[in-house]
Amino acid sequence: MAIAIWATVVVYRTVTDGFAFNRELLLLYICTGLAAASIGQGRRMLYIIRDWLPFALILVAYDLSRGAADLIGRPTMWHWQADADRWMFFGTMPTVWLQERLKLPQPPWWEIVISSVYMSFFILPYVVAGVLWLRDREEWKAFVRLFVGLSLLALIVYAVLPAAPPWAAARCSAADVEGGPAYPRCMFRRGSGEPGGGLLGAMQTTQDGANPWVERIVARGWGKLNLHSASALIDQGQASVNLVAAIPSLHAALTAAVAAFLWHRVNRKWRPLLAAYPLIMAFTLVYTAEHYVVDILLGWALAAVVLLALNQLSRRKLAREEAAPCESAPVREEIDDDYYESCAVVEKM
Repeated sequence: MAIAIWATVVVYRTVTDGFAFNRELLLLYICTGLAAASIGQGRRMLYIIRDWLPFALILVAYDLSRGAADLIGRPTMWHWQADADRWMFFGTMPTVWLQERLKLPQPPWWEIVISSVYMSFFILPYVVAGVLWLRDREEWKAFVRLFVGLSLLALIVYAVLPAAPPWAAARCSAADVEGGPAYPRCMFRRGSGEPGGGLLGAMQTTQDGANPWVERIVARGWGKLNLHSASALIDQGQASVNLVAAIPSLHAALTAAVAAFLWHRVNRKWRPLLAAYPLIMAFTLVYTAEHYVVDILLGWALAAVVLLALNQLSRRKLAREEAAPCESAPVREEIDDDYYESCAVVEKM
């Protein structure tokens, strides 16, 4: 009954107020759902507060500290990423090339898919965390360490190496960004932006009727479904975050990390979808001018580093527990007395 009431409230609020893309509201939905699923299970209700409150506070602190780059005063990188992409693709700018060939006056059906994939970044990791918490709290802890580790490391890089995304570079000229300003006025131009395509370069061809300049179009798919509240939330969220936090792409990093984490934890039939997920996200980020290709590669590299580090720490912990099982024994009431009797025998030996 409690689950049914919870689901009814969430569905009603979604229909009336739109999808919960706000991190705090999404966490509230998940925690109240876990509480509904835990009614009558004693201590499990308390575990929700003990486990999820610190997790939520860390994520809120992450959001509040994204302006650290402004405090440090590092100049924003505008040219390096564009130069790196041109070098990798033999003089071609991938975002420009894709929008020249694929962007239509009105969003095609597949832009619904890429808008949904982009927004999954704000929802899927928390859903995965909720399911893992219900199934296995140790697995949940491992996932949270991965999530928080990635977020904090990315935040450090954002502060030390602030970098502008392609959509901003398309609106600014070299003169506009001389000295590496974080938020030059050109960044907020509407319409055609900087004549000549700004730092990205001009589009040479277009589909009939499509705007002949690089645009930030990640929300267009939602508009096609008349989910204008979702599009408005995307715009609101994009305006409230650090706009020069392009390196590394946390969208790419977390997407790849989630796919890698779940790879051996799901049925084999789901693995093609896990493999496709980070690739579709990468295409989405480049096509919609959210990130350069180099941002994505660096995001994947960050995910690999964090995964390898956490796996190494996990192996060391397991080795210590196998070497001294009694010293790392869990709280007595959570296991049976046979465990402690076996420990006593080992200690006597």
